[in-house]
Amino acid sequence: MAPRCGARTTSVMRKYMCVTQPDVTLTDYALTIECATFSVLASRWPTTRLALQRACALLFAMVALTSLIGGTVHGFFVDDSTRANAVLWTATLFAVGLTSVAMWTTGAHMLLDVPRARVVGRAALALLPIYVLIVLFVSSSFLVGIATYLPATVFLLVAFALTYRRTHNRALTLGIAGLALTFVAAAVQQLHVAIHPVYFNHNALYHVIQGAALFLVFLGSRAAVQGRRTIAAPASL
Repeated sequence: MAPRCGARTTSVMRKYMCVTQPDVTLTDYALTIECATFSVLASRWPTTRLALQRACALLFAMVALTSLIGGTVHGFFVDDSTRANAVLWTATLFAVGLTSVAMWTTGAHMLLDVPRARVVGRAALALLPIYVLIVLFVSSSFLVGIATYLPATVFLLVAFALTYRRTHNRALTLGIAGLALTFVAAAVQQLHVAIHPVYFNHNALYHVIQGAALFLVFLGSRAAVQGRRTIAAPASL
């Protein structure tokens, strides 16, 4: 029988055997499994658009990493006065930054040819050290992560929309819907909308909605990677 968190156990047992926020932890870990699976599947899509395929696989891998670290913080290191919490929370924000880079890169490869898309990806990567310095020395607030993640999400949403406009591939609308749903999930989290304040709080509900949104993004990404790429001819002068 597993010990209760309030039982008289050693500090080590309480630290490693008691999950402080099981609803948030388990839903975060579920996102980890989901996105890790999506990353593997994306790497195996048959396509000629290899750069876009790699960007999609990287994007889902980074979301999986972020969820893994976040779930560990919520489950085992929630006390923000400990060094472990500080290290893992900083790692979570770093993973958010890497996810943002992956989103910029994915959107760029949807819209542009490979050389120009690489320029966008490298520019996003070049800005990452600035974000890291801000997290380390200015503020480690989640708002810093949002400020980095939000523009990348909007850019990827626009990339899906413009690609749909160009190709009329209806499956791309799933990606658009998925990214729109991520904003709904964020609103649920920020407004603290919960199924139950203790057993299934706003963060857990956020993760569930995110899981559905990421599934739609996965389907839309597959359509973008496997669909025929068309490039508009340049306007004549």
